[in-house]
Amino acid sequence: MYHFRPFFLYVSFHDPHRCGHSNPEYGAFCEKFGNGEEGMGYIPDWQGIYYQPDEVILPYYVPDTFEAKQDFAAQYTTMSRMDQGVGLVLKELENAGFLNNTLIIYSSDNGIPFPNGRTNMYDSGVQIPMLISSPFHTKRRYQITNSLTSLLDIPPTIYDWFSIPEENYQNKHKLTGKSLLPLLEKEPSDTTKEVIFGSHNLHEITMYYPMRMIRTHKYKLIHNLNNNSPFPIDQDFYLSPTFQDMLNRHKSHENLRWFKTLSNYYYRKEWELFDLKHDPEELTNLAYDDNHKMVFKDLKARLFQWQNVTQDPWICAPHDVLENKGFYANNPQCLFLDN
Repeated sequence: MYHFRPFFLYVSFHDPHRCGHSNPEYGAFCEKFGNGEEGMGYIPDWQGIYYQPDEVILPYYVPDTFEAKQDFAAQYTTMSRMDQGVGLVLKELENAGFLNNTLIIYSSDNGIPFPNGRTNMYDSGVQIPMLISSPFHTKRRYQITNSLTSLLDIPPTIYDWFSIPEENYQNKHKLTGKSLLPLLEKEPSDTTKEVIFGSHNLHEITMYYPMRMIRTHKYKLIHNLNNNSPFPIDQDFYLSPTFQDMLNRHKSHENLRWFKTLSNYYYRKEWELFDLKHDPEELTNLAYDDNHKMVFKDLKARLFQWQNVTQDPWICAPHDVLENKGFYANNPQCLFLDN
């Protein structure tokens, strides 16, 4: 018997995560798991898709090496497995009679586990898939929007889907995202003033490197709050074939075949400002450029305002301390550390 009551289903997959650090016998991305070989188990409804390293076209932010191409090929295999897994979920929804009245959102938590990717605020680290399917919003089906969106938009989208008025939740929890359902019907006439925000504190407990980010269509400003420390590397990426090859090349003074050096990847300025129209690879930091003082000042103020709205405990870091208790309860202030 089917119960036609509203439901929320959150489905997550291990694919396409790395697993070479914990289960190396299954491959760098567990791409061997379930393939039927001895000790690998067997997934009967999975037809693996395999690529040769020389078939892989690497993105600009990954070293152009055989090891990286081999790494990418393994991840592509697990992406194909996840793709088939998503298909199985959709088939179950269809069999249960829910496909024609269910909002489906497909996304990810972060960018890929390669250099300049996951745990970074660069576009290569924060750009993720965002696919939405609604049986009641069909005007722009299969179309792409140029509007800036983020994971912060998902809660307002779900509230909108269930027709929950904004005043019912904004008084309790201030949400800074927007509903994405209107984008399924019409592309905004003007997106020039759009802005999104991002934050990162840590990936692993020993990787504390808080960052805050504001992005428009043209500019991005990143605040590295712990920039006096080297940028941390997570353990699964550290042991990956791609990064181990980078380390070996660095130690032997070979060409990394990469668009950065390890030194400028590890050590970053407190503020990074990029002109995304003219510098999509985010290589030229304009935060300390006199010609971009006004842009820097404006984005910094808007980022601070967002941190204030979201009650970010790191709003005053790294040079000041937030005081918002006792004497300062009604007038929170950032006080210098040398007071």
